[in-house]
Amino acid sequence: MADPPLVLTLELAEPDQRRFERERAALFPEGRTQVGAHVTLFHALPAALRPEVEDELAAVHDVRRPEVTVRGVRSLGRGVAYDLACPWVEQRHQQWRRRWRPHLTRQDDAGLRLHVTVQNKVEPEVARRTLEELGRDLTPWTTEAVALQLWRYDGGPWTHLADGPFAP
Repeated sequence: MADPPLVLTLELAEPDQRRFERERAALFPEGRTQVGAHVTLFHALPAALRPEVEDELAAVHDVRRPEVTVRGVRSLGRGVAYDLACPWVEQRHQQWRRRWRPHLTRQDDAGLRLHVTVQNKVEPEVARRTLEELGRDLTPWTTEAVALQLWRYDGGPWTHLADGPFAP
């Protein structure tokens, strides 16, 4: 049996991370979320890449915290996500994708659309109402990425393996 895959995520600055956690807890159907709010960069990297991924985490310690723009909200059909932009992450992701392409799933090789899912697994009408409510008075804002995070997907909750903090 293969080792569980790795998940690479981006951690946001505390006030915004807390906001997304609160919204996710309030908007997800009870018992339908196994992990907290997150920005997924790769969903299923092979476990064999762990040393290489951890090298990438260590390499960001001298990179200033990248600016992340929360641009708006978007529909996921049966859920809602905040749409994000972060040029540093988007550029780095392209490099990683090229390097790890032979190991990537179709989902991870399809490109990156940065987002934080705050609602999923609801009826489409519930999602439409949430989209309207969250988008009604939303003004785009900026935050910072504070770290890359590496997780092991264990079929439900993830196991935290390592952090790669950016320089403040």
